Amino acid sequence: MRIGAIFPQLEIGNDPADIRGWAQSVEELGYTHAMAFDHVLGAGVDTRPGWRGYTSESLFHEVFVLFGYLAAVTTDLELMTGVLVLPQRQTALVAKQAAEVDVLSGGRLRLGVGIGWNPVEYEALNEEFAGRGARSTEQVEVLQRLWASDTVTFTGKWHRIDNAGINPRPAAGRIPVWFGGHAEQVLRRAGRLGDGWLPHRPPDATAAEMIARVRGYARDAGRDPGALGFEPRLTLSDVPEQEWASYVGRWVELGATHLSVNTMGLGLRSAADHVSVLRDVMKVLG
Repeated sequence: MRIGAIFPQLEIGNDPADIRGWAQSVEELGYTHAMAFDHVLGAGVDTRPGWRGYTSESLFHEVFVLFGYLAAVTTDLELMTGVLVLPQRQTALVAKQAAEVDVLSGGRLRLGVGIGWNPVEYEALNEEFAGRGARSTEQVEVLQRLWASDTVTFTGKWHRIDNAGINPRPAAGRIPVWFGGHAEQVLRRAGRLGDGWLPHRPPDATAAEMIARVRGYARDAGRDPGALGFEPRLTLSDVPEQEWASYVGRWVELGATHLSVNTMGLGLRSAADHVSVLRDVMKVLG
């Protein structure tokens, strides 16, 4: 199993030195990848009584710019979006930005995508909230074509490309795409189109059933289910230290290939504090 660390964007602040130090320390500790969440805008709560979720006060570094920076200050650390809210972004621009990060990092990008939950963000970005799941399916097809070919001609429900392409493209002609979410449509997309699925739940019987369904959808699509990856999270604020090893062990038994450690929510006060906790975790899991 490959163990990664979740970038503590809500708590790390804006100092480039702290961000650089966190990433370099994560790499030195033996973590294989860094995962970052994606939100472009947060809702102001003064006009939204009872609002739940991230707000305009929530800190989110823009994920592609962040990864461009992290690519320059690390050597081997894989960079993973977990997840990019794909349908609120222009597909061709995502293809271009992801390809650029992949090129500048030497092929270290893994793109986790999801459909998001925040209609305020969609409205501000001039994208439709309704139908975003189906739109994301077409988006992934467009992304994969733009990465694979010099030029693309494509006509779909939401996209039209007339003999155009991006440059540079990923050296491998592709970037791994993983799906986040738990709806049945997401499991279907992961099995039929994706390189992996990102479960965000405990390693229980329901998780086992969902993994089996993802593999079944892959098999139905003529793909090798054994080639799919699965990456859950270990959120330390939810799982006591004495249960870390057993929690990860149960995920291994279910077939998880990757796991990311989330240090947010523990009341840590600095990037160095997050690194210190990640060092303790690696002593248990490494």
